[in-house]
Amino acid sequence: MGEAIEQFFASLPARAPAVLRSPIAGTLQIDLTTGNRTDHWLIELAPGSVRVRHEHGPADAVWTSSAGLFERLVTGRAQGIASVLRNECTFSGQVLLFLAFRRFFPDPPGTRDPRQTAREQAGRPA
Repeated sequence: MGEAIEQFFASLPARAPAVLRSPIAGTLQIDLTTGNRTDHWLIELAPGSVRVRHEHGPADAVWTSSAGLFERLVTGRAQGIASVLRNECTFSGQVLLFLAFRRFFPDPPGTRDPRQTAREQAGRPA
């Protein structure tokens, strides 16, 4: 498993208060495959908090992805919903957990807030 993935999961609890503001709660299992091996991660989501465990267990939703795709997601080089729609990964269970979790993924490199761009074009300070 890549270092970017390990760092991503380790960062979730500290980032949760800023990311999870909605009343979503539940357990998301993320299964990352590499060849014939599968790593399981249990992510317990609650308003403002996340608990991460590197294990298999009961979950309200399951997301299965290759480790390579997941590394692209955690580095902003791929988008979660687009990946599901292209069948590059699968998701089953409570879709709201996936929609809440995807907010942890970074924007693609070089992405700028359109409001900031408009301010700059209008000559107003940021």
